[in-house]
Amino acid sequence: MEEAVRDDVAQQRERLMESLRIYGGHYAELSRRFAAWLGLHSTDATAVLEIAAAEERGTPLSPARLSERIPLSTGATTALLNRLEAAGHITRAREHSDRRIVTLHSGVHIQERADEFFGPLAHRLDAAMSPYPPQFLEQVEAFMADLNATMDSHLTEQDAVAPRSPHTP
Repeated sequence: MEEAVRDDVAQQRERLMESLRIYGGHYAELSRRFAAWLGLHSTDATAVLEIAAAEERGTPLSPARLSERIPLSTGATTALLNRLEAAGHITRAREHSDRRIVTLHSGVHIQERADEFFGPLAHRLDAAMSPYPPQFLEQVEAFMADLNATMDSHLTEQDAVAPRSPHTP
């Protein structure tokens, strides 16, 4: 009996992980479509979304933090920001007392376009979550925070030890 329960739990965890993989795939596809809709390369669109989302949270990104979020080298991030700034999609500001600190801001039209593109989905997702009680959503939030922390930790460990290619002897 105990073994059957363990098998049921293992199967449930597999289904949950599969659901998360599917959601991740949908998110990636939505990001790709947003990039195409804006006429941007996917990396540029991802950067714009990261910058806009950070602004919405009230924590504008620095170029260094952006390069961590969208794993690019410092040089590649600078080239990307130059492109986005020249096109009017972002601005760089020195708002801190330490003038060396640069923060990134999305252009007004980017936020408007993002709202236009993602707004209908945001309403549908909100409607999908609305039947669930706040306590359940808090549990899901904690569950996702735990999964994200686990993934972050694993990725950090992988960065610390250069992974070997399976084709390397």
